[in-house]
Amino acid sequence: MAVQWLLVCHGLVTLLVVISFLCGQWPIFQGTFIERIHYFIAFGLYDYFRRIVGYVCGSRGTDAVLSIENYCCDRPNPILQIIYLAIIGATYYIIVKTSFMYIPGYYLSEIHRYTSLLAVAVGILLFLLTSFSDPGTVNAENVSLYLSAYPYDNMIYSEKECSTCKILKPARSKHCSVCNRCVARFDHHCGWMNNCIGERNTRYFIAFLLWHFLLCIYGTVAIGLILAGQVKEFKVIYILKVYYGIENSFWSLAPHVVQWLLASYNNQILLMVFLAIVSLLLSGFFGYHAHLCLTNITTNETFKWEEYLSWQTKVHEAKASDAALDACISGLSNERKPPVSKWKAFFRRSRLEDVQIVKDNFYDKGSFQNLHEIVFPLSTRPPFSQAKSKLG
Repeated sequence: MAVQWLLVCHGLVTLLVVISFLCGQWPIFQGTFIERIHYFIAFGLYDYFRRIVGYVCGSRGTDAVLSIENYCCDRPNPILQIIYLAIIGATYYIIVKTSFMYIPGYYLSEIHRYTSLLAVAVGILLFLLTSFSDPGTVNAENVSLYLSAYPYDNMIYSEKECSTCKILKPARSKHCSVCNRCVARFDHHCGWMNNCIGERNTRYFIAFLLWHFLLCIYGTVAIGLILAGQVKEFKVIYILKVYYGIENSFWSLAPHVVQWLLASYNNQILLMVFLAIVSLLLSGFFGYHAHLCLTNITTNETFKWEEYLSWQTKVHEAKASDAALDACISGLSNERKPPVSKWKAFFRRSRLEDVQIVKDNFYDKGSFQNLHEIVFPLSTRPPFSQAKSKLG
C-alpha cells in the first residue's frame, strides 16, 4: 500500500505544480498560494539559477545564460514546438506499447487502434496549421485594407503610427516584439506555436485547443474502459465477494479493486491520470478563449481594457474629489447653513461612490456574428478581397 499512496501523492503534487505553472496568473488564483508557487517556478527558480551561475562562473556564465534567455524568450525559435511533438509522440508511443495489447477488449473494439492514430494525426495537423499560417501580417501594401476593416473605437484604439514598421496601426493590431511585425486583431504570441495568434489563425488555434481537449478525454475514457475490461475479464469483483467475503457495495469493493489495478496496471493508471490532468487544463484554456471569441475581444484587449478602465476611474475620482473640494470651499464662504443631521451625513453617498466606468466593447456584434468573424476573417471575405484587387 505504501507504493500506491506514494503514487497518489506524486500525482497530486504533479497536478499542483502543473496548475500553478500554467494557471497561476489567472484572476481566480490571485493572492493564493498557487499564485506564489507560479511566481517561484516562473521567476524565482530562474533568478536563483542565474545567481548561482554568476557566483560559480562569473560574468561569462551570466552572459551565456542571458544569451540563452534572449534566444528562448525574445526571438522566434522552435524549442516549444519540438517539445510539443515530443510529448504527443512519446505519449502515443507509450499508449501503444502498454495498452494496445488489450484492444480489442471487453468494452473496446479493434477500430480504436486506428481511430486513435487518426485523432492524433488531426491534432498534429491543427498544430501545423496554427504554427505556419499567416496570423494576419500588416504591411504597407495591405494596411489601408485593415484600416477599413477595423475602425478605431477612440477608447482603447486611436490613430497611431507603429514606431518600428513606420505605418499607421489599424485598430486591434499590435506590433509583436518577438516576430518583429504588426499583426491584425492580435491576440497573443504563442511560444508553443512559435507564431502569433491573430486575425487569420485564431480559428485554427481554437480548433487546436478543442481537439486536444477532446483527444485527452478520449484517451482517458479509452484507458478507463481497458481497465474496466480487465476487471471484468479476470472476475475481480466476483473473487472479492466469493473468496474474500467483501461486502457487495461500491465503497467496500472500490479500494480493493483500485489496489489490484495499481499493482497490475500502474502504467495505464499513470497515463490515464496524466491525460485527465491535461484535459482539465485544456478545458480552462479553451473555455477562456471561447469566451473571448463569443464577446469579440482578444487577450491583448483584455489588458488594454484593464488599463483604460483603471485610468478612467482615477480621472473621474480626481474630478469628483475636485468638485467636493470646491463645494466645501464655497460652503465655508457662504452664510452659515442649518446643521445637517449626523445620521443623514453618515448615510449620505460619497461623490466617489457615483464613479462608475463601464466597458463598452465597440467590436462586440453578438455571439453569432462574432463567431462568424472568427471562422471567416474580415480580410478573407469577398468584399475585402475585391477591394484589395482594385488597389493592386
